[in-house]
Amino acid sequence: PGEQTAEQLWDKANTAYINGDFHAAADAYEELLSRGVSSMKLYYNLGNAYFKDDRIGKAILYYNRALRLAPGNDDIRYNLSVAEARTKDTIERIPEFFLVGWVRAVRHAMSCTAWSVLSLVVLACGLALALLYLLAKRLSLRKTGFYGTLAAVLLFVVTTSFAAGERREMLDDTQAVVMSLSTAVKSSPDNASTDLFVLHEGTVVKITDRLGDWCEVTIADGKKGWLESRTIEVI
Repeated sequence: PGEQTAEQLWDKANTAYINGDFHAAADAYEELLSRGVSSMKLYYNLGNAYFKDDRIGKAILYYNRALRLAPGNDDIRYNLSVAEARTKDTIERIPEFFLVGWVRAVRHAMSCTAWSVLSLVVLACGLALALLYLLAKRLSLRKTGFYGTLAAVLLFVVTTSFAAGERREMLDDTQAVVMSLSTAVKSSPDNASTDLFVLHEGTVVKITDRLGDWCEVTIADGKKGWLESRTIEVI
């Protein structure tokens, strides 16, 4: 038999998952990825297969990748939180201003594409209201056109900035997941340097610098140090 088609591989992976062979399911989904296939559903299923196969680092990696394509998806967010609860590192996050978190939550309600489409719709409405202001004879209609245009411009700025923010987050290559069961974070990019603290599989870090085979990372509580690049995988 010749090489399996993408559709056959997808069916094979799903069947393996249903039958409880999570390792085989993950391998088949990975084969699809290696062929250039990528989608929220594929990342999500891969995350589920790895979670069931007790490979928490990989599960968290793919749940995060799925979430970038569908930031408003509650199932992905819930499964990610369950996987994160299985990690060994308990890191206290630096508190942020509540408004920042609220704005991010609103932005995550839709994808980059959805925000872009909405901004174009708002722009079209704004142009129609501007025409109403310029061409209407009645004062009440001109007032509606004027204030409607102002509101549309404001909404256009907000939706466009949300679309840009989602795109920036989607393309961000500074977020990574620890893949090693445990790895020492060093004071400098050198194996002989001092161990600052230890991180375990599944912990998300932010890459702040790169030097050869090493990455400087910061964790959620603000602590930073150097890790070997091979111990982490970029989301």
